[in-house]
Amino acid sequence: MSQSLEPGRFFLPGPTEVHPDVLEAQNGPMIGHRGKAIEVLMANVDDGLKPVFQTDRPVIVSTSSATGLMEAGVRNGVLDGKVLSLVNGAFSKRFADIAAACGCDVDIWNVEWGSVHSPDELGERLVAEAYDAVTISQSETSTGALQDLEAIASVVGGHENTLLLVDSVTGIGGVETYTDAWGVDFILTGSQKALALPPGLAFGVARDSILARSGKASSKGWYFDLAMLQEQIVRHQTPATPAVSLLYALDFQLKRINAETMDARWKRHLDMQRRMFDWVEQMRDRGADIDVLAQEGHRSPTVTCIASPRSREIVAEVLSRGWVVGGGYGKLKDSTFRIGHMGDHTVDELEELLDVLDEVLT
Repeated sequence: MSQSLEPGRFFLPGPTEVHPDVLEAQNGPMIGHRGKAIEVLMANVDDGLKPVFQTDRPVIVSTSSATGLMEAGVRNGVLDGKVLSLVNGAFSKRFADIAAACGCDVDIWNVEWGSVHSPDELGERLVAEAYDAVTISQSETSTGALQDLEAIASVVGGHENTLLLVDSVTGIGGVETYTDAWGVDFILTGSQKALALPPGLAFGVARDSILARSGKASSKGWYFDLAMLQEQIVRHQTPATPAVSLLYALDFQLKRINAETMDARWKRHLDMQRRMFDWVEQMRDRGADIDVLAQEGHRSPTVTCIASPRSREIVAEVLSRGWVVGGGYGKLKDSTFRIGHMGDHTVDELEELLDVLDEVLT
């Protein structure tokens, strides 16, 4: 798509829309990545990221996609044991694929796309077999399903030799998440989703449990060595040259996020979620052949996946009117479309999109 859109019309489930002031912030001067200027910038970034993750720990900043930190979690957190991958969509499957590509012995626990995993059954599986790690996508971007991360973390936390590795790419920044209080061993996100930044940065929080394993891991590589990344972040440095322009944008956006407060940000995302569900019900009452894919009670506040036999047509018609929504992903490509109501979007902007969808569907 090459046409320019008016602000507030880009509802792709990632990358999400970036405020013009955030884009402008990238135009700061180049600085060396060794010296006082970068240390001040990284210190500011770390202070700003801690409330986003609800952590007192240093927040790792990586010049990579979030997928890079998914691989880091596997390479640093899995020594010679097995991995249990909780799969309920395309991106939780990616986590399993990464573990397999890294040479891990992976058990995949599949559930229907759009549903979530039972914490009780997880507990039974962890009793029946020992695992080095469990991988999970908190908010499954391909389906809009939201796992009960607090309950899952509690179950895994009862098995001291098992780590919990969490993809929260469409979670952190939009879904109420308490990294420290829930005892998550490693959680990661990307810049281009609910944080409403340009793509190219990833962020993660590593507990001592995974850092201890990182010190023993023999095949973790260099670029994604979590122990080294943590050591550098504590010093407000990075091991390699960072994306300085993106860091300027990050610093600026974190000030905006924390001025809003996380409580207000989480509430705004829930308000958009409720409006989406109300709209779907209203359209169904009017005869539209649509439905929310994710099961009720386990739906993400940041992305809604809508089942429709007209999904491709709907996406194209919306685009022709100057708006962007997401098509289906993976095996849902031809049967769903997705709306990313995350980042800096508001209910008022969502209302305008829903007016356009009303026209398309009727």
